[in-house]
Amino acid sequence: MTGRFRWPILAAPLALIACSNTTEGPKSASAAAPAEKPAKLNKDPYPSTYKPYPGMATAIRNVTIFDGEGGRIDNGVVFFAGDKIQSVGGPETPIPADIAVFDGAGKYVTPGIIDIHSHLGDYPTPSVAAHDDGNEATSPTTPEVWAEHSVWPQDPGFSRALANGGVTSLQVLPGSANLMGGRSVVLKNVYARTVQGMKFPGAPYGLKMACGENPKRVYGAKGRMPSTRMGNLAVNRQTWIKAQEYKKKRDSGKEYTRDIGMETLAGVLDGDIKIQNHCYRADEMAIVLDMAKEFGYKVSTFHHAVEAYKIGDLLKENEVCSAVWADWWGFKMEAYDAIPENAGILQNAGACVIIHSDDENQIQRLNQEAAKALANGRRMGFQISDATAISWLTYNPAKALGIDKMTGSLKPGKMADLVLWNGNPLSVYSRPDKVWVDGALLFDASDAKRRPVSDFELGQPGEGDVK
Repeated sequence: MTGRFRWPILAAPLALIACSNTTEGPKSASAAAPAEKPAKLNKDPYPSTYKPYPGMATAIRNVTIFDGEGGRIDNGVVFFAGDKIQSVGGPETPIPADIAVFDGAGKYVTPGIIDIHSHLGDYPTPSVAAHDDGNEATSPTTPEVWAEHSVWPQDPGFSRALANGGVTSLQVLPGSANLMGGRSVVLKNVYARTVQGMKFPGAPYGLKMACGENPKRVYGAKGRMPSTRMGNLAVNRQTWIKAQEYKKKRDSGKEYTRDIGMETLAGVLDGDIKIQNHCYRADEMAIVLDMAKEFGYKVSTFHHAVEAYKIGDLLKENEVCSAVWADWWGFKMEAYDAIPENAGILQNAGACVIIHSDDENQIQRLNQEAAKALANGRRMGFQISDATAISWLTYNPAKALGIDKMTGSLKPGKMADLVLWNGNPLSVYSRPDKVWVDGALLFDASDAKRRPVSDFELGQPGEGDVK
């Protein structure tokens, strides 16, 4: 990517559990020094080193604003400075003197698009076997692996998602071969030399889980458990029991042997790590919700969720989001009973709706996917506004990722992550005109020098191609 950026600092070393001190000789119990407690666990051994690119105070006026939380302002003004949104309002909103001002006549502003389900960096382009780093398909439960340790920052998919899709943040997940696939990571969609330089500061980790066909197919083919859906649940439950036992030892204050897989699961039980659950069928989602109650954790989001429309009330009651496609279906049995009205029915039920990609191409047109889902909902007679459909790409995924206090809507004090579209973003003819991340202009369709290029693309045919 062209332009200036700050080099990230080195990550802090992993904290170690201290051994208790030895004594120099026998002492009475009353005289013995108290045993030293294990050192506090470092929950963030690979910290974010992200620093915003330089930006400038900017206002966009005379523009249609979708604020990301279902609000719309016509002939509005957005003003941002110092990497934060400063003000959002109607035409009377004051604009400071001596700042950059863009006339948005005929254009639209939204928060930056957030993709809650991506594999960019873990399954990067070029799509060759050497780049298949998203599934540790060697055990049905691998909570010890972290998606960020496979992310290749030079993946050209990042820059294409920014320029073509207005994507400013994304969650990179492990694949779905395993019941517990490992930790996810939330990234800011900026160029950096390291994954730490892309990590969204303060974003919670997620645990990718998967139910249904994938785990039973992968491990059944290897002649091992699970090979059935009941096997899936049995392995999951047994693993959660071990996680509860591990957490009890960890919380006892006594010395214990670290297990990085169990640390992830204990983090889920603590409420610090969010469950991102690949699941297609309604009956399985209901079973997973019961399992979550059995072991005391919460599901943040069901991903793909093609049958979520059957249990919209249950999802609303449990405050679980559904990250869905507009119309992908039928590529396996558990995807067969999908309907294009899925998102519309969920919205009508008052449940949380998210449109996701799961694909390096679809991430470049999530706005069009939301438009298709919106049109199908309206054909059922549901009164869903354009502004509500935009929330499926902005505030709702931010809420499901635990970053809604920082981004996902155009509110004063939030990160200045926003997209200026050349028309209504729910039109097939519209595309990003400009994209800002933390107030820094990182893409400008009218400025060839602000067309991002991955290091890997430099000097190759199609370099910086954003058609």
